Amino acid sequence: MTERPMQITTDSGLRLVGHSVGDPSGPPILFLHGGGQTRHTWDAAVESMAARGWHAATVDLRGHGESDWSPDGDYRTATVAADVAAWVTAFNEQPVLVGASKGGLAALHYLAEPAARGRALILVDVVIAIEPDGARHIRDFMQARPDGFASIDEAAEAVAAYGSSRRRPARREGLLSNLRQGDDGRYRWHWDPRLLEGSTSSDVMRQTEDLEHRAARLAVPVLLVRGGRSRIVSDRGVEHLLGVLPHAEIATVHGAGHMVAGDENDAFHRSHPGLSSSPSPAPTS
Repeated sequence: MTERPMQITTDSGLRLVGHSVGDPSGPPILFLHGGGQTRHTWDAAVESMAARGWHAATVDLRGHGESDWSPDGDYRTATVAADVAAWVTAFNEQPVLVGASKGGLAALHYLAEPAARGRALILVDVVIAIEPDGARHIRDFMQARPDGFASIDEAAEAVAAYGSSRRRPARREGLLSNLRQGDDGRYRWHWDPRLLEGSTSSDVMRQTEDLEHRAARLAVPVLLVRGGRSRIVSDRGVEHLLGVLPHAEIATVHGAGHMVAGDENDAFHRSHPGLSSSPSPAPTS
């Protein structure tokens, strides 16, 4: 399908980019990636939803992919949520928001605002109270190779070694979308290293408390798609989410880890049956 470029400029002057596919008159669905990823994480999901009649869009969060890096290193959830609010204004109808990890928490933060516009929220392997050990595992991976990789194959091996549920990436172009080649010829991840700064245990605790208060105000339908082998989302985390959001529904992709859409693409697409067929028109607002 033909990709249509998207772009917004934040109040602080950052240029953020994305693209959409599918019928522009169809109900919109906006995919938000996790920390350390790019919008191309969602390519398969976007194509799948567009084929079902949705206007499917995916964007690079600030500090990732082709979007600008924050000059002051501001990657707080509240700030990314403000970016989500700006993206939502690009659609005539209220979109469904699908967010993995950091993108999911930003979407939750945004949808709790009184003036938020959204039909539903799909959280992909992220809950309000994530597992600290799992978060450290991801952080260690992101920090492990500051000097980058000598080749795409070397990067692919590093991805394959990350967690027992991850396979070696099958498509070279898919991995390339998450890397940039420097003047020294080495490949580095396509995100701002300052994403990992300033995240102390007290910061995490404050964010958790803030999200609890916000989530209690959510009125839209919520679906959590969790990876059965995830180190980030535990049964305890799911119980906590249901305590705050008792109307949330849960779907488990048993063979997947934290990278649900990448680990088990087909199963992920089947995990939200309400979105699997051609959509009915949504009310405009």
